[in-house]
Amino acid sequence: MASIPVLAIDGPTASGKGTVAARVAEVLGWNLLDSGSIYRMLALSAIKRNVAFDDEAQLVKLADALDASFDHGRIVLDGEDVSIVVRREETGNAASKLAALPAVRLALLARQRAYRQSPGLVADGRDMASVVFPDAFLKIFMTASAEARAERRYKQLIDKGLSANIDSLVLELRERDLRDSSRPVAPLKQGPDSVLLDTTAMGIEEAVQFVLDHAHAALSAKA
Repeated sequence: MASIPVLAIDGPTASGKGTVAARVAEVLGWNLLDSGSIYRMLALSAIKRNVAFDDEAQLVKLADALDASFDHGRIVLDGEDVSIVVRREETGNAASKLAALPAVRLALLARQRAYRQSPGLVADGRDMASVVFPDAFLKIFMTASAEARAERRYKQLIDKGLSANIDSLVLELRERDLRDSSRPVAPLKQGPDSVLLDTTAMGIEEAVQFVLDHAHAALSAKA
């Protein structure tokens, strides 16, 4: 497993890392891990089963039995396509709360590492480089201003027919940034060996090319 290359992309919510990771994985022909969706699916499972977000023992049981999969761009939970509902802001906020629980993170660790399959893996999340895949050959920390991220998230939600308020989104993003960066276990932060990618004034194509350029350079250096 250690011989299978991993490209890790971490960063705050709505920084564009999910879109960039998917595009990079497609170009490289590698597998993709959207770790945030796993936490979001766990949050949906907890809501469905009336499990409190602070009931760590029950959440761990849910995590161990989580019937979650990714199928050709669809996110499937308990056999149901939850691709839209999993992206709602309330789902993301719930997932952020669950992600702060040490036992929950530990329960999902093996599930995330199982995505490391040949020929390679592009993994995006909050702690891909620091905890899940510390031996990743390339680590990218992708960020953008809260205002820029709120604008992107607003457009995504409106395009999907969901309601959104730009001012509320900015506030929610800042609250999540604080919660994710200050949690005691696997806090969101740029590691010393990560390459910073600020996409505030950058389009998706530029961001994808930035990551691919660094990936090709790093792979060539290893060869």
